[in-house]
Amino acid sequence: MTRQKQFRLESHTGGVTALLLGTLLWSTAYIVVKDIVGTLPPSSIVLGRFAIAALCFLPWLRLKPGLMLAGAELGCWLIGGYGTQTLGLQYTTAGRSAFIASLCVILVPLLLGLIGRRIAAAAWVAAALALVGIALLSYQGGRLNVGDLWSLGTAVCWAGHIIRLERFAQRYPTLPLTAIQIWSMTALSLGWAAFDQGMGQPTAVSAAAVPWGWLVYLGLFTTALPTWLQTFGQMRVSPPEAVILFTLEPVAAVILAFFLLGESLTDLQILGAILIIVATYVSQLPSRASRLG
Repeated sequence: MTRQKQFRLESHTGGVTALLLGTLLWSTAYIVVKDIVGTLPPSSIVLGRFAIAALCFLPWLRLKPGLMLAGAELGCWLIGGYGTQTLGLQYTTAGRSAFIASLCVILVPLLLGLIGRRIAAAAWVAAALALVGIALLSYQGGRLNVGDLWSLGTAVCWAGHIIRLERFAQRYPTLPLTAIQIWSMTALSLGWAAFDQGMGQPTAVSAAAVPWGWLVYLGLFTTALPTWLQTFGQMRVSPPEAVILFTLEPVAAVILAFFLLGESLTDLQILGAILIIVATYVSQLPSRASRLG
C-alpha cells in the first residue's frame, strides 16, 4: 500500500470513529430530554443546552463573512432538528421519535440523487437494511400523533444539515465552523423562547427547579462535543456513509430507554439492532475498497 493510500484510509477511519462517538453521545439526549421535558418548556431546554455549548466555543468564534453565512445556515438546520425533536418528545415515546427521525437515512441519498449525485449501490442496500432495522428496533405501532409529525420534521432537518455540512466542512476549519453553528443556534433558540413568551406560553421556572446538571450535560455532551465530532467526521466521510453511521443512534437510544426508562426491548428490536449494525458494515464496503484499490 502506498503512503498516500494509507493516509487516505487512516483519515477515513478517523472520520468514521468521530461520527460513531458523536452518534453514541447524541443517543443519550433522547433519555435526558424525555426526563426533563415535563419540568422545562421545550424552548428553554433548547436555549439552555445551546447557550452552554456556545460558551465552550467562544475562543474559536471568528466573524468572517463566508464562515458566518455557512455556520448560520448550518445552525438553522440544526435548530430545526433539535427543536422539532424536543417538541415531538412531549407527545411520543423516545423509541418512536428515534425511528421517525432516522428516516433521514433514506432522505439523504434521495435528495443527493435528485441533484445529480451518483450513489453507490452498496449505499442503497445499507440504507434499506438500516431502515428495516430502525423499524423493527424503534417503531411501536399505534396511530400517528402530533409528536410523530414533529419527529418527521427532525428527519428533514437532519438530512439537510448532513448534506450541506459536507460542502462547508471542506471549505472552513472545523472549530470556527462549529463555533458559528452553535452560536447561531443559540441566537435562534433565544428568538424561539422570546416568541413563546410573547404568545403567553411558560418559558421559565424557578432557578431551584431547573435541572442544571442535565442542562450542562445536554450542552456539553449532546451538543458541543457531538457537533464538533460531526463537523470533523464529515470532512472525511461522505453524506450517504455518514447517515448510515448515524442510524446507530436509535440502537443506543432504545437500549438506554430499556434500562433507564423501563421501555420494552423485544426479540424484533434485537433483530433490528443487528440489521443496523450489518447496514453500518455494508456502508463501509465501497469507501474502503476505493481507498485500498
